[in-house]
Amino acid sequence: MVFKNKKLLITGGTGSFGRHVVDIFLKTDIDELRIFSRDEKKQEEMRLELNDERVKFYIGDVRDYSSIYDALGGVNYIFHAAALKQVPSCEFYPMEAIKTNILGAENVMNAAIYRGVEKVVLLSTDKAVYPINAMGQTKALMEKIMIAKTRQLNEKNTVILGTRYGNVMASRGSVIPLFVSQILEKKSITITDPNMTRFLMSLDDSVDLVMHAFKEGISGEIYVQKAPAATILNLAQALKKIFSASNDIKIIGTRHGEKLFESLVSREEMARAREMDRYFQISPDNRNLNYDMYLTSGEQKISNIDDYTSHNTRRLSDSELVKTLLSLPYIKKYL
Repeated sequence: MVFKNKKLLITGGTGSFGRHVVDIFLKTDIDELRIFSRDEKKQEEMRLELNDERVKFYIGDVRDYSSIYDALGGVNYIFHAAALKQVPSCEFYPMEAIKTNILGAENVMNAAIYRGVEKVVLLSTDKAVYPINAMGQTKALMEKIMIAKTRQLNEKNTVILGTRYGNVMASRGSVIPLFVSQILEKKSITITDPNMTRFLMSLDDSVDLVMHAFKEGISGEIYVQKAPAATILNLAQALKKIFSASNDIKIIGTRHGEKLFESLVSREEMARAREMDRYFQISPDNRNLNYDMYLTSGEQKISNIDDYTSHNTRRLSDSELVKTLLSLPYIKKYL
């Protein structure tokens, strides 16, 4: 077992991803799980709920290099999930997004390198592809910094790679809990644009993606999981059907920084991506700045390739969407 006698640190470990992955790791023979976050209340709740001596809690902020450096003593692996993720709040406070999503991620990478951590997996988002909002722009720069750093590392150094995924269904701050709350409170279900599409992934899917990247990836690569999609209107209608609800649907218009659809892989990346059954593996562009060396072997690929988006991926049927939602633990607890 790859995690036997190993120590794993999860930044933002009290969030939806961290909480879920901890439950999975506690079923293995991992030596120690370190939860690194700045929210002492969530840490205390998690500590009392888990009551497992293998889980250690570290108060700190990725913005503070010394706090993440101190927490990495003896750590073998890092899953970097700490981030500011809410699109509207990042639009209003872009400098805060820069401090956490860019500078904080660089702190994690630098500390990992100096501490001799074996492997770091960074969690990114579909919003980093053709980003139009501060959240996506900061995540896109996190990816660029990761690739730039790996150019300076050799195979004996820390391995740093990334994952990128779409909306995680029923995660903290996502639209499904909002719709469920509105249904149960007999309020109007507020949707932004009925034609807006989003990728749909479960927490299990997100963990599978990170674990696949961890086991298979090398420095600089980004792994993307293929995912189906649905429109926001169909999502609201499916939840109404599940709860036998009669709430009206109110269209409120798009929020700050929202896209009509999301892209998981750009056409430029598709030109060098390797497609697998469940994933895309995106290799870094490791050419140097002597572009004239590549002129003779250049290919005009990108004009013949499409992006991989929530508009052109497989669209869930109404029955598939209901079935998918019914499989979520978050939905089950209300039924």
